Amino acid sequence: MSADASQTVVSGEGASLEATFEYAASARALHVRYRLHNESKTPLMVFDRGNRHAVMTKQLVQGEIAAPLFAVEGDDVTLSHLALPLPQPAPTVPPTPLAARVESSASLTGEFEFALPVENAPKRLRWCLGVAPFSSTDFQAIEGESVWTASFAVAESQQVLCTSWFDVTSASFEK
Repeated sequence: MSADASQTVVSGEGASLEATFEYAASARALHVRYRLHNESKTPLMVFDRGNRHAVMTKQLVQGEIAAPLFAVEGDDVTLSHLALPLPQPAPTVPPTPLAARVESSASLTGEFEFALPVENAPKRLRWCLGVAPFSSTDFQAIEGESVWTASFAVAESQQVLCTSWFDVTSASFEK
């Protein structure tokens, strides 16, 4: 971990998320390492695996962590991995959410790097991760894989764990 890395912990219902941010100002790139702990009595599904359409069109290798969604609000940037609702009008090949399964008392680790497509460096950054309790009506295993498809209904019911804001100038999370 370099001098420009900072760590935070987010607690949610039945889950906690540890995240380490390392921001490279010269490249406007954020490197995120994370560990999600399932503290519930049932499996949790984690929406960091993108969507089925991206896999089918070879924009993503199934099972790998997808590029995060990107949103700018003023000088702030939010990156996120979430289950998204079905777009309207519905496309011929819908972007069905993909998830990793984390058993009770287990953890999931991951990391990704994202170069921010902005002209000016943001003042603050944060990352949000969607999780949902496992339900056999909402999730289906992809044969031979550790990846699961999710119904679009989970977009409304997922729990979203967001880090506190990361101040780019001080390279630290706000308290």
